Amino acid sequence: MNALKYQTIIKNGQLSLPPLDLPEGTVVEAILLIKEAAEMDETDYLLSTEANRQHLQEAIESLKNPDSYIYVDAANL
Repeated sequence: MNALKYQTIIKNGQLSLPPLDLPEGTVVEAILLIKEAAEMDETDYLLSTEANRQHLQEAIESLKNPDSYIYVDAANL
């Protein structure tokens, strides 16, 4: 048995796959493995909500101002 693996996102309840180079009449069996939020790529998860995107954008902007940095002496931890 041969296998093909694609990762895609359901949009409007539809599953989209690229055209498959398989002969007409080929019998296939599809198994959908649904990723939970904990298994989601970290970047996708962090950008998954507007609140998260806004928070990250503010954090990136704050990096442009070294005066706002908080310095910690590891020896005092």
